[in-house]
Amino acid sequence: MTPEPALPGLRYYHPPAGPPEDAEADVVVYGATSGGVTAAVRAARGGLSVVLLAFGDHVGGMTTGGLGTTDVGDARTVGGLARAFYDDVAAAYGAPAPHWDVEAHVGEAIFERWLAGAGVTVRRRRHLASVERDGERITELRTDDGSAYRARVYVDASYEGDLLAAAGVTYTLGREASSVYDEPAAGVQHSINHQFQLPVDPYVVPGDPASGLLPGISADPYGEVGDGDRRIQAYNFRLHVTTAPDRLPFPRPAGYDPGRYELLRRYVEAGGYELFGRTTPVRGDVYDMNNHGAFSSDHIGANYDWPEGDYVRREEIFQDHVRYQAGLLHFLATDPRLPASVRDETNRFGLAPGEFTDSSHWPAQLYIREARRMVSGYVITQHDATGAALADDPVALASYVMDSHNAKRVLVDGQPRNEGNVQQPLTAPFGVSYQALVPRPGECANLLVASAISASHVAFASARMEPVFMMLGEAAGVAAGLAITDKVACQDVEYAALRRELELGGAILAAPAAD
Repeated sequence: MTPEPALPGLRYYHPPAGPPEDAEADVVVYGATSGGVTAAVRAARGGLSVVLLAFGDHVGGMTTGGLGTTDVGDARTVGGLARAFYDDVAAAYGAPAPHWDVEAHVGEAIFERWLAGAGVTVRRRRHLASVERDGERITELRTDDGSAYRARVYVDASYEGDLLAAAGVTYTLGREASSVYDEPAAGVQHSINHQFQLPVDPYVVPGDPASGLLPGISADPYGEVGDGDRRIQAYNFRLHVTTAPDRLPFPRPAGYDPGRYELLRRYVEAGGYELFGRTTPVRGDVYDMNNHGAFSSDHIGANYDWPEGDYVRREEIFQDHVRYQAGLLHFLATDPRLPASVRDETNRFGLAPGEFTDSSHWPAQLYIREARRMVSGYVITQHDATGAALADDPVALASYVMDSHNAKRVLVDGQPRNEGNVQQPLTAPFGVSYQALVPRPGECANLLVASAISASHVAFASARMEPVFMMLGEAAGVAAGLAITDKVACQDVEYAALRRELELGGAILAAPAAD
């Protein structure tokens, strides 16, 4: 597929490997994210035959794709297989359990061991092509290599919600207006964090609006606070970087264009430079690098087509994100127009040589912070996060702040402004309703959703954290077993039985007492 990779060996889509197959199982899980792994493992440990379809070569999603420092929230809310995973991380490091920081290769080894031990059949480079239905039930999932997978229950664990969309399930995109669910933090929002703090000229020719805007600035209007749109929070890659002597210099990507970073150069010149990325220790001299500041690794406004894009379009967006972020680091490390202090600080770090060895030491997983979101019988909203609404059928607890990254960069009074960042604390941990994991009655009877759950943009900003996805995946795995055993639609699984099985596995479904 085109275009050519920005870094050698680094692609979103890898051509299928091996001959096509016809396979049947009790459960087919599409998407080998962390939630996909826990769904598959829990179902298999319950005696079901399970096939896990991985889009690429790796399993674990962001948990093994560069997210070295885990967004936990209240650690007391993490139970079941999610807690077991971080206990296993602790064992791998010889540290007290749980251990929330994990190198990618360590996390993936744990997941691979779990899958093998549970007897899950893992198929890699399987890309959804189509879905066959008979009435309200999916009967077959086909991948683009010609393979066909038949199951009694399917789980969509993709970050994008690709399977639910192919099955005809209702979903939404972007940011609801505040009026839709009466959410003050919905829609367009003033960004305080990760914002320009000093004036900087936004025009190609300084002072000349007719010359056009610098790269990275949109001509779109700012909008009114609370307005809805189809924009989504920015994506980036979470890198494993190191200060060790064997660190690898930040690479120059194919198609590198220093002009993309002229806005940043001017901001540095104005005195507004912040560290190019937030670097937090993972282990020893290995760090997790994330977005930080007004102009950083978040490629703001470049991902709007991702959720519904075909694989060719997603490859284009993926490579653009690689080129942007790798180019940003190369620029900061080498451009002679920058102060030596900036270049020296950048060059203290480099890519970790022990990670992502098959993709130029760069993660193959783009951080899909938000894409499609199912719309089901229960939509999680800001009211859940503030305690005004309370689900009576929780299958996991979310406890992290409502954390949504910026969605666009525009001009306000002739100055660049980022828009959309929300970082609002919760009143208390909130329960994720089981109904948020299943389509509306009548839409699809044998589908469960582990990642692209039914939630508003604002509430999803809390529920989207990897430990929560693991817990939701486990709930989907248990529910699949109950639906099969009781011969009922997934919507009709008895909640009392589901809760009992989850709690037997160590799930925490009641918010802990406040400190």
